[in-house]
Amino acid sequence: MKVTVYHAEQCDPKKCTTVKLQRQKKIKVVNKLNKLPRGAIVLDPFSQKSMSPEDREIIEKNGIVGLDCSWNKIQKSSIMFKGKKYHRSLPFLVAANPTNYGKPCKLSTAEAIAATFYIVGLKDNAVEIMSQFKWGPHFLTLNHELLESYSCAKTSAEVVKIQNRFIGG
Repeated sequence: MKVTVYHAEQCDPKKCTTVKLQRQKKIKVVNKLNKLPRGAIVLDPFSQKSMSPEDREIIEKNGIVGLDCSWNKIQKSSIMFKGKKYHRSLPFLVAANPTNYGKPCKLSTAEAIAATFYIVGLKDNAVEIMSQFKWGPHFLTLNHELLESYSCAKTSAEVVKIQNRFIGG
């Protein structure tokens, strides 16, 4: 599976999930936007469209693009991505990483990639990504009910309905 991450180098390399996944040869890291693959699903927390199982075919064909930057600078960093056709946000999930444990929607790059794989039905890929971290399997356990529900949806709109039911919206 093709996973490319734009690394903004705004985090502690000792805690960075992108650095670890790159060392394990699970992802490709780039430092220039022109090195990102075209047609891949871009994980964008500001996208109006949610990740859903309908994105599986695109991911299998063109892969995933992640953005690794500080959550404190995400607003500024996400502007670097042009176009919106293949941009997707992730629905409500809770972080299990040590930096943001228990915080809703403050996922590490590894958690975001794993959640993407899980939601589109590539659950083995999600398990593989999370198995690289001591706390990784706990992310899948902590969010199991939601991830299962999202992965059973057909469309982005259905994922959003599931999310809204869960958070009481």
